[in-house]
Amino acid sequence: MTDTTRAEPTGVATRTTRDLTKAAVSGWLGTAMEFMDFQLYSLAAAIVFNKLFFPDVSPAIGLIAAMATYGVGYVARLAGALYFGRMGDRIGRKKVLFITILLMGASTTLIGALPTYATIGILAPILLVALRLVQGFGAGAEIAGATVMLAEYAPAKRRGLISSLVSLGTNSGTLAASGLWAILLAVLSEEQLLSWGWRLPFLLSFALMIFAVWLRRNLKESPVFEERPDVVDGVAMSRDEIESVVESAGEPTGRPAGEAPRPASGTSGRSGKATPPAAAPQDTKSVSVLEAGVRQRKGKAFFLSLGLRFGQAGNSGLIQTFLVGYIGTTLGVDKSVPTDAIVYGSLLGFAVVPLVGMLGDRFGRRPMYIALTLLTMVLAFPMMLLITSGSTIGLMFGMVLGLNVGVLGLFSLESVTMAELFGSRTRFTQLALAKEIGGILATAIGPVIAATLTAVTGSWWPIAAMLVVYSLITLVSALLSPETRGRDLVRLEDAA
Repeated sequence: MTDTTRAEPTGVATRTTRDLTKAAVSGWLGTAMEFMDFQLYSLAAAIVFNKLFFPDVSPAIGLIAAMATYGVGYVARLAGALYFGRMGDRIGRKKVLFITILLMGASTTLIGALPTYATIGILAPILLVALRLVQGFGAGAEIAGATVMLAEYAPAKRRGLISSLVSLGTNSGTLAASGLWAILLAVLSEEQLLSWGWRLPFLLSFALMIFAVWLRRNLKESPVFEERPDVVDGVAMSRDEIESVVESAGEPTGRPAGEAPRPASGTSGRSGKATPPAAAPQDTKSVSVLEAGVRQRKGKAFFLSLGLRFGQAGNSGLIQTFLVGYIGTTLGVDKSVPTDAIVYGSLLGFAVVPLVGMLGDRFGRRPMYIALTLLTMVLAFPMMLLITSGSTIGLMFGMVLGLNVGVLGLFSLESVTMAELFGSRTRFTQLALAKEIGGILATAIGPVIAATLTAVTGSWWPIAAMLVVYSLITLVSALLSPETRGRDLVRLEDAA
């Protein structure tokens, strides 16, 4: 494989330690808010929303309807990934991250203020779905944007460690939401919970949103975005403007002979050719960099990233979602046991995630991906033997091990590797889409396939087999990927 490692360029806009700290806290907090919002909603959908917003149907149908409103958020996430990803590549990371945190926080707070079905009838679930769509639309670009911002802020030698803070946000948000609901269920009666208690977690998120908005308002733009050769006055040049610059410099553009650039904003309508911005780079080296950025055929890096994402997302869907239900229903174990195991595993993740980030900085992304995926494949069947052994300790140890090796460890690597694989011109868009498409395909479909296979076979082995397959997809992707550690993130073209 070609090694695309580059030393960090000396021309990158400098940032102080204080700037880096703000960026790190902002990235962690935004991801924590995203996962807290979604976890708050998922728990509310499972516990109270069927009674509050769908009371005129049977309990089973009400639960299905409540979970369906949870599911529409994932559809909105994909739309948000595309819309905000393109915006972030065009006008900057900071502006988009300010909008996404505002959308997520405002919609979550408003859910807590919604009147219920008993007050306004069918309008209540309609408003609930609308707010869920807004929440998902903002969240679709949040984790990708935070990942890009942190990777572009971090010094090359510590990029893996600093980028892993985004992964820690998932633990923080999930634990915070689960803790809030655990307290409510412990101290409130069912009547209190249904009348006003369910609103508290959503309304309390308002204070967190205000802090996050203030933090991001005072955050400086990504130094990589500012140094991009295609960015002029804070806005990225269009492809036609770049082609015009290249043509003006006498460089080939890769278009068929005689074909003029397509009209673009800022064009002279009579000639049909794009007018390059006055501040566009004119020296030969800069022009060559611009040309390389727009002429590269895209796709390979995206599919490699999709493969890297598949293992982490697929393993997460099996371990954090499917296994909890499987252990409770099929194995007859109290559901608090696997739930506690997830909590303990998430707590351990606060040590595992930065450790994997540091090891990635030390040994490279590919070796760490190869090691973790191989380890997950080797442990898949022994892990399931522990979980199904009948021992509570064995069950919890197996889940904690699987969560940290096959999910959180890979997530830590994913945070930096995917950012390094993409060129700066389309990094935000491609990363957001790879995360969301990979998540939908693996996390949404995986538990359904696992449920079908375990029902047909009457055994647990399909779960272990699926963990092996998911990890194998990521292993192959890692083997086909170039080593990206220390890559110059200002470069416009992808690493592959």
